[in-house]
Formats: sequence, structure tokens, C-alpha cells
Amino acid sequence: MKKKVWASSPVFFVISAVLLLTAGISWFWNTAVFAAEISIAAVSVAAVLLANRHFKAHISYAVKSAEEVLTGDRYRSLKQFALPAAVVGTEGDIIWVNDAFAEQVSINRDCRGDHIMKFIYPFTMEQILASAGTDVSLGSRQYTVFGIRTDAGSVLYFLDDTAFREISRNYEESRPVVMLASFDNREELTRDSSSGEEIRIASEVEDVLNRWAQDLGGFFKRLSNSRYLILTDEAHLRDEMKKRFPILEAVRGIKAGDRLSATVSVGVARGAKSLQEADDWARNALNMALGRGGDQIAVKQANDTYEFFGGLSGGMERRDSVRTRVFAASISDDIKESDVVFVMGHKYSDLDCVGAAIGMWDVSCKALCRPSYIVLNLAQSLASPQITALQNAYPGEKIFMSPQEAQALVTPRSLLVVVDTHSQDFVESAELLQAASRVVVIDHHRMMVRHIENALVFFHEPYASSTCEMVTELLQYIGDGRLTQTEAEALLSGIMLDTKNFVLKTGARTFEAAAYLRRRGADTVSVKRMFSDSIDAYKAKYKIVSNAEIFDRFAVASTEKEFPDIRIASAQAADELLSIQGIDASFVLFPAGGVINISARSLGDVNVQLIMETLGGGGHLTMAGAQLNGMTAAEARERLIEAIREFTEKTSNRTNEKS
Repeated sequence: MKKKVWASSPVFFVISAVLLLTAGISWFWNTAVFAAEISIAAVSVAAVLLANRHFKAHISYAVKSAEEVLTGDRYRSLKQFALPAAVVGTEGDIIWVNDAFAEQVSINRDCRGDHIMKFIYPFTMEQILASAGTDVSLGSRQYTVFGIRTDAGSVLYFLDDTAFREISRNYEESRPVVMLASFDNREELTRDSSSGEEIRIASEVEDVLNRWAQDLGGFFKRLSNSRYLILTDEAHLRDEMKKRFPILEAVRGIKAGDRLSATVSVGVARGAKSLQEADDWARNALNMALGRGGDQIAVKQANDTYEFFGGLSGGMERRDSVRTRVFAASISDDIKESDVVFVMGHKYSDLDCVGAAIGMWDVSCKALCRPSYIVLNLAQSLASPQITALQNAYPGEKIFMSPQEAQALVTPRSLLVVVDTHSQDFVESAELLQAASRVVVIDHHRMMVRHIENALVFFHEPYASSTCEMVTELLQYIGDGRLTQTEAEALLSGIMLDTKNFVLKTGARTFEAAAYLRRRGADTVSVKRMFSDSIDAYKAKYKIVSNAEIFDRFAVASTEKEFPDIRIASAQAADELLSIQGIDASFVLFPAGGVINISARSLGDVNVQLIMETLGGGGHLTMAGAQLNGMTAAEARERLIEAIREFTEKTSNRTNEKS
């Protein structure tokens, strides 16, 4: 920042005087040196005098121009003007200020000749003049600065809006915030407990939430046995967000027995225009938190975005056959009212996706006798063993069709069943999704913000191991007697894929579904053959594994060349990396489809979905992915490592707070 502009020339006068004095001394010592020094001194004096004359001319012109503008009544009016004003020269030097500026801005100090940057930093004159008001802070005061150009420079006006901003800040901080809390796993914790133990757990959770509401300066009310309403304000919410909601950890401290911990989910409405809108937002946010597995807080904000906190635990399996039966009846009715049924999954469909699609095709086509087709891109599917097996079982029958063929057959009565995804960005064909007016969604992945809306049925179960498990339960209520060995094996392969052969995300419902499929004729040896690799894919998988690097408890591997079956090899490489001792999560980067893809896996201690969401992806606690556009594999790797670092910092902070 420049200091006093008009005070720069005396320095050069002093330097010139010193040169003359030195030349005089050298006269008595050496005439040759004297001649050289007197010449330099003369040039210096001439240069300073010329520069000073030029600078005085600038000052004279600037002052004269200001006087031409500020004469008579205008001068007195501007001098006594209530708003601080300053006339600034073309070099940024302050030429004149009025009484208000001297009193309020420069605090009765003569600032003429100072550079204006002293009062508008970090902004420049060009920025001030180009904008319709610029916010500037000077000490404890806050101003909005307006500027206009003149022939000789500019005039700046300083509007002191400190009080207004204080009122605005107080208003924003006092805005009401509505929270809806849910005791996630009350039924699971108290299923085998006595009535006294159930009352103790419920009262402890309620007491923790009540004290939390009081700490927030808010209001707490129990709505039902497991739902609670909390009202607070923006200021307290902002503090909680900075601390990342320690209430989640406080509730986890409540245990039933030695192992199971209580968990809560909270939906927060922030920035709603009315209390009614805040209530709707809070309900949507709570549904989002529960749809992502619970044990977390979802904050819905005014720009229609969500921010999530928690969600680090794997959740608890929930058994509710009544709920599944209700969904089965509703889906059955929707299929019966349709003239044609299309079953579609996500892009690059895997065994779980195609297996679930085959199960729903069996329900609609064979059990409910409706024309049905599985819509997928055969060239991009990763489930060719399932596809081949079904085509061989029904030779000559058209089961699979492309998205383009399906779009040509869509009518207002057509039903589109979307399986293994609920995101409108990941479906096999966004055009088909848009064309279908009747949609059913069946998925087990944790809820994403951009999900399919206005579905007739949204059967979403984040606690299920796979979509094939969910479909297996559905068809027991719809088409139990129609399932053949081929369809049963397709469903079992999907379960085995997502559970890594019944190791991860496996609950009692998973084994019950597998047992049912085994009774329907599924052969585990035939299913195992669906996972067989070609020798090239096998070599590629272990080449990727051999290039892995270890970062703390994370393994990161990558390949820069695209090759056939790269998606399968990369996914299997990510699984293989988890077998290394000390590794909790693995990531494999690979190029495919013109983008850099990331396949993420974990054993459950690390929520890879949270890491992938920071990169624009999603998935599940133990299995997730993302796609990065417009960057090289090395750049994508750096972004991934940064995302991992941020995740570990958040989790370590949470651990420190807990201790």
C-alpha cells in the first residue's frame, strides 16, 4: 500500500544535496574525482527539479480541476455533506476531503496527499469505479464505497452502514431453524429387552436431545415414541455445524448391552422463508438422512443443497416383513395397470443390477403376465454371464432391448422399473426415464441428493445388502411359484457380488434370501462360474494391485491405459487390495469412456461413500465410485488423495473430541 504521495520529492532533494557535498569535499582531494562527482550531482539536481516541476504541475492541475468543480455553493454543500467524500487524483492521491470524511474516516488527521488505497484496501480504484457499491471495512466501521469519474480524477463517497449490517447480522442469526430428530434404531435396540430396559434407553436418548436443545437456546418436544421436534436459531446452528454436531457421538454413548449403540438422525431446515416451508424441508432432510443409513444429520439449505454430518457407522439391519409386503402389493398393482413394463438399471450394469432386473422381469412377465423387457446397453454391461444364461434359457424370446427401442414403445400406461440406482444421473437412459410417466424405484444404495422424484413407488432400503436381496423378498409375495433356476442363480450372483461372498453388509435377511434362492434351484457352483475371469483380465487385475501405494490405512492404485474388461479388473483389484494387512479402504483409478473412474471399497470401518461424494460420486458404505471429467489420471489421483486427507482429518477431529 502506498504512503504519502506528495511527500516523496524531498527525499530526492536530500540525495542531490549529499552528492553536491561529496563533490565539494573531493575538490580538496582529487580534481578528477571532483569533476566526475560534480557532473553526477548536477544531473541529479536537474532531474529532481524537472520531476518536481512536473509533479507540481500535476498537483496544480488536480487542485484547479477540483476547485472548478467545487466552487461557491457546490464547495460548501460538498464540504458540509453528511456522507464522507474524497476527491482523488489520477495517480490515486487524495486531493481534497470534506468535513465528514476528515471526522469519520481519517479521524481528524490530514490525509491530503495520502494514497486512497489506505482507505479502500484490498480493493483498487478501478474496482471501486466499476462496481455499484463496494463493501469496505475500516477498523470497527463498515462502509459501502461509491465512486464516480471526473476529468481530473474521481470522487468517492463513503456510506457508513455499520448499524444496518449489525441489524442484518442479528436478523440472520435469529432466523428460526426447525429440526426433526428420529431415534433410528429404537426397535432394534429394544427388541429383546425388557420393558424397563426399553424405557431406560428411550428416556436417556430423550434426555440427551432435550439437553442439547437447551444448549442451543431452543425448544424441544416429543412428537411420538421415536420422533422429536427441536427449534433453535441460525447462530446456534452455525456453531453446531462448525463443531460437526457432537450430539451424534453423545447419543452413541447410550448402549443396550455391551455392543449396540443408540443412533439418531436429524433433518435440519436452514434458511426457509416460512415455518411451514421449514417443516417441509426438515421432513425431507430427515428422510434424506434415514435414506443414507441413519446416524447422521442432513441440513437442507436455501439454495436447495444438502450438507451432511456423521454417517460414519454402517447402520443396523431392520427386519420389517410388513413393509416389504406393502411395497410388493403396491408394485404388483402398478404392474397390472400397465400395458408394457420396462426394467432398467444403471450404466455399466453389474451382476446385482442385471440380477435384480431379471428378477423383476420374472415378476412382471411370468407372474403377472405383462409384456416386459430389460433395457440395457449390451455392449457396456459387465454382467454378460447372466445375460447369456437367460438368453439360452429362453431361446427366441426377446427379453433385452436397447434404450432407443424402449423409447419407441413407451406409452402413458407404460411402467418403468428402475433397479439398483435411484439417481437420475446414473440410469442407463435418462431419455427413457424422462419419457416414462409411471416409474417405480427399487434400490439399496444410500440416498443421493439428485434422486428420482415423483415415483409411484420408491422402495429404498439402505440396510439391505443388495438390490437382488430386496427383489428376492418382493417376488416371494408376488411370483413365488414362477422363479426358475436361471433367474434364481442370477439373483444369487448379485447378492454374492455386493456382499463379497457373504462377508460384507450381510445380515439375517441376506441369508434368508440366499436360502430361498437355493431352494428355488440356484446352484452355487454355476454362480461361482459367473465370476470367472479371462487370463488377460486376471493379469491386468494383479498388475493394478502391484502398482498400489499405501497412505496410512488407505491403498490407492491406478492404471493409465484403457483395455477390455478394465471395469471388472479394476473393481476386483479394489476388492483384492482389502486383503492387505492394515488396509481399511482401497481405491483404484482407471480411464474408461473418456473420463477417469474411481472404484472404492472398504471393510466397513471407513465410509467410502462420503469420500466419493466429495468428488461428485456416491454409492454405499463399503462400495462406492466416482467419475472425474477433464483431467488426467495423475490429476485425478491428487484430487482423490486430497479427499482422503480431508476425510481422515474430519474423522480424527471427531475422535479427539470424543476422547
